[in-house]
Amino acid sequence: MIHLTINGKAMPVDVPPDVPLLWVIREECGLTGTKYGCGMALCGACTVHLDGSPVRSCVTPVSEAVGKSIVTIEGIGAAGLTEVQRAWIAESVPQCGYCQPGQIMSAVCLLRAKPDPTEADIEAALSANLCRCGTYVRIRLAVRRAAVELAGTSAKPEPKP
Repeated sequence: MIHLTINGKAMPVDVPPDVPLLWVIREECGLTGTKYGCGMALCGACTVHLDGSPVRSCVTPVSEAVGKSIVTIEGIGAAGLTEVQRAWIAESVPQCGYCQPGQIMSAVCLLRAKPDPTEADIEAALSANLCRCGTYVRIRLAVRRAAVELAGTSAKPEPKP
């Protein structure tokens, strides 16, 4: 038996230690917001937070998550929509929506580490998250909007050089 903490809840699972964390989250725990995209850590659809850092759950063995805090997209807005989620809605980011959980998870980590990110910061943090629909402009607008909201101002976010 492997004991995990996902979104603040203890979740014991009976799986081999080398099973990818993604499959444990989706199949054993029923948290299907985290998506399977490529299975090779190339697209970012499976991004979750492991002790506050973004990781690709499709290639992370569940054994690496033991004793650590796992947060999925369901855990991000558990207490209500976050600034990042509200910004995603305000900027009409999603089209198909498939990549959005991973994009949001990466954006949350970025804004936690750099509350006032530059365009280069945003590009670096999100460059490994692929969007099949090409909503990159709206994603970046949403990240800037969320940064402004987190800073406590209602001014329209402007791109930073």
